[in-house]
Amino acid sequence: MAINNHQQHLLIFARLPELGQVKTRLARSIGDDAALAVYRELLARTRAAADGFGGQKTVWLTQSTSLPLTPEAVAAQWPEYNWQPQPPGDLGGKMQLAFTQAFTACAASVVIIGTDCPGLSTTLLSQAFELLATHDVVVGPAADGGYYLLGMNALHQDLFQNKAWSTASVLTDTLADVARLGLQVARLPTLHDVDTADDLAVWRAAENQTK
Repeated sequence: MAINNHQQHLLIFARLPELGQVKTRLARSIGDDAALAVYRELLARTRAAADGFGGQKTVWLTQSTSLPLTPEAVAAQWPEYNWQPQPPGDLGGKMQLAFTQAFTACAASVVIIGTDCPGLSTTLLSQAFELLATHDVVVGPAADGGYYLLGMNALHQDLFQNKAWSTASVLTDTLADVARLGLQVARLPTLHDVDTADDLAVWRAAENQTK
């Protein structure tokens, strides 16, 4: 049975651009103002990739005491997107809830991304959903040992549990769960996230090479 766009759900984990609250690891090296500028640039690239996707799109936003998640504040960054506040808890629990809600809303395939990967594109998002037609899970490996994208056709809770989030073991541990569960997995190209000054240097160097 063919899957229509409304059955394809893209989930985006993000923050509103707020000084001192985004790219905090990067800010230790380049300062809060410069880190905010980098985050805005990454946000714009993520939006450009997601805007080209024709399915259902929901941005899950981290809550902040100094910048409330009002409809006006969200619409300024994510116009015409569905949105939800991220719940408390670790990253795995948050992602599990987001996937659960999407499947409850009759999604046939669900892909989640963050806002740290400047190499993400609409083409890669489309490829991820295409791969889910023949695989149970799709993963976009990040060079730091995590992943920039995860997709699945049904909720597999093990993939969100017992992980040391934000460490180099996340991808390896996730793929181990996939193998243990007997799931068919497809891998997208490995890309770089931007979390540190070294990551930023790699990104800028790559950009300069393409000019």
